[in-house]
Amino acid sequence: MSKTNQDWWPNQLSLDVLDQNAQQVDPMGEEFDYAEAFESLDLEAVKADLEEVMTTSQDWWPADYGHYGPLFIRMAWHSAGTYRASDGRGGAAGGRQRFAPINSWPDNANLDKARRLLWPVKQKYGQDISWADLMILAGNVAMESMGFATYGFAGGREDDFAPDDAADWGPESEMEANERFEEAGEIQGGLGASVMGLIYVNPEGPDGQPDPMASAKNIRQTFDRMAMNDEQTAALIAGGHTFGKVHGADSGDKLGPEPEAAPIENQGLGWESEHGEGKAGDTITSGIEGPWTESPTEWDMGYLDNLLEYEWEPEKGPGGAWQWTPKEGEGVADAPDAHDPEASATPMMLTTDIALKRDPEYREIVERFQESPMEFGMAFAKAWYKLTHRDMGPPSRFLGPEVPDEEMIWQDPVPEADYETVGEAEVAELKERILDSELSVPQLVKTAWASASTYRDSDKRGGANGARIRLRPQRDWEVNEPAELATVLDTYRELRTEFNESRDDDVRVSLADLIVLGGSAAVERAAERAGYDVEVPFEPGRTDATQEQTDPDSFEALKPAADGFRNYRADGVERSGEELLVDKADLLDLTPAEMTVLVGGMRTLGATYGDADHGVLTDEPGTLTNDFFANLLGMDTEWEPVPGEENAFEGIDRETGEVEWTATRVDLIFGSNARLRAIAEVYAAEDGEEQFVQDFVDAWHAVMTNDRFDLE
Repeated sequence: MSKTNQDWWPNQLSLDVLDQNAQQVDPMGEEFDYAEAFESLDLEAVKADLEEVMTTSQDWWPADYGHYGPLFIRMAWHSAGTYRASDGRGGAAGGRQRFAPINSWPDNANLDKARRLLWPVKQKYGQDISWADLMILAGNVAMESMGFATYGFAGGREDDFAPDDAADWGPESEMEANERFEEAGEIQGGLGASVMGLIYVNPEGPDGQPDPMASAKNIRQTFDRMAMNDEQTAALIAGGHTFGKVHGADSGDKLGPEPEAAPIENQGLGWESEHGEGKAGDTITSGIEGPWTESPTEWDMGYLDNLLEYEWEPEKGPGGAWQWTPKEGEGVADAPDAHDPEASATPMMLTTDIALKRDPEYREIVERFQESPMEFGMAFAKAWYKLTHRDMGPPSRFLGPEVPDEEMIWQDPVPEADYETVGEAEVAELKERILDSELSVPQLVKTAWASASTYRDSDKRGGANGARIRLRPQRDWEVNEPAELATVLDTYRELRTEFNESRDDDVRVSLADLIVLGGSAAVERAAERAGYDVEVPFEPGRTDATQEQTDPDSFEALKPAADGFRNYRADGVERSGEELLVDKADLLDLTPAEMTVLVGGMRTLGATYGDADHGVLTDEPGTLTNDFFANLLGMDTEWEPVPGEENAFEGIDRETGEVEWTATRVDLIFGSNARLRAIAEVYAAEDGEEQFVQDFVDAWHAVMTNDRFDLE
């Protein structure tokens, strides 16, 4: 195989994830409107077709107990369960379980069969329902067909047609290794699962040992990183394990390669088994064997009753993996065999199940659930709804007749406007008032950027709507310079009050709109100083969230460890500034050119953290010129590292030997990296400034409206 540039120069900064933002990789075409297509569905008909699939066993992959429901629940869970709160990546959106590496993780063994069983339904409805929506809907229908009342379902997940290459799944070089612990029991920051290739934790226990208390620690940490508290975690495990069984008829050594490594004639199916018939009672998936309850296709209290009322002990099952069996003399009722009507099977438990019984906090919760089945059912229903919808963003994006009326705090709700929003005349008046205040161009730009740039396209969280920059925790983040931010926000509050109280009609302006409008006015003023008459588009309609609508712990995950656009990098951050810049740009859904023009513009606007001079390569800060690029690429400056400083450089005038500029790695990468330099050269040219100004305005507007789903 020929080598790529990345193979030859592994330290080269990769822009591939930003290229994906610039490319049309799906075959649907720009005119395709998935929301419109989904809304055209007869959802009840789709659900009826799904239920028929679930209860019609296929010889090529026979259904346990004649019902594919538990398999579809696992498929839906594992589709959504990749979500990580730290960067919003993973989750059900995009239907990425279809692509590597997720489609070939050991924890997803035989889920390729679940998706193939669904193909007739997907084929029938085509583009009207995405794989991403279909997999979650199948999980809901599975539960409903087995007697459980789900909390709701929302469509709206568009399919990806390529894997998310920006997701860091871990440092390991092989599957099921666990080299991600910074210290005993502490998973490396930014990762969700405790083991490479698993969704959560090893079901046998950490390092494959049946240690329930150590398992409880792993469970708590991994589920917390996927935005679940103890009660939601216990409800999900107990509710999910009420259905179905695990498969370990023999050792996983009998399995063939995973889908991505399987031969071409397998047509994307993997894990071909050499044990017996390789299916039905001979199925190998996790290597653990048996059901949890005596009624594996019914919603009941069997799981909690078995877990809490009987004693269990570890033993190696037929697949050679640790599992827990009832102690001798315990009268646990047998379950029917999954495929032989004349046989039965003794229920088992996983180490992760026993962890719920041994850990004091989890035990208190599951005992309460056992005493109150209705509370248990509602807790599981809401936790499942959160699990499967967490990465969809605000409820305004949710589609279909089964969307619940209730808005949960994890959906980051914002109030609806009960007033008329500002029009063109009011916008012009407000711009004038803002520019006549004592606020500077850098202050206005930094505040608007700090508010809007919290947006993450990965899970559609953050952004300027709600003006949460004035609330905990965002107002206290170091990157937002709290003291200066408070001054800006106080001025905005005064302007808002004066404007709103001066009206004799229903027109009002929110702080959220005012913050964005202030940034737009500042960009226009800076462009005017450079000799360009531009107008930054502005669409009013943002409202102000309250502290009660904001979960500080949840929003803390949005705090940037670095923001190269403001030339900020927190102490102790190990990744290079340029890598973190690309990561931030990807979350903002930017292309390489948009990232480049925004950095250059923010520097000439003087919008740097702490008003530092690093990267402000101009004698006229606050003026929107192409000076950053012209001075960075000019050959009259020689760059040298600052002794004793890891991330600082000095630009020395070749003629005088004097220090002319200072910069960071984030600045110098636009002259060092060949691709970024090629873009920067366009803007640095003598005829490039006008294009630079217009491209900056376009990119700025894109960031300011990333969260305006109502404009799409």
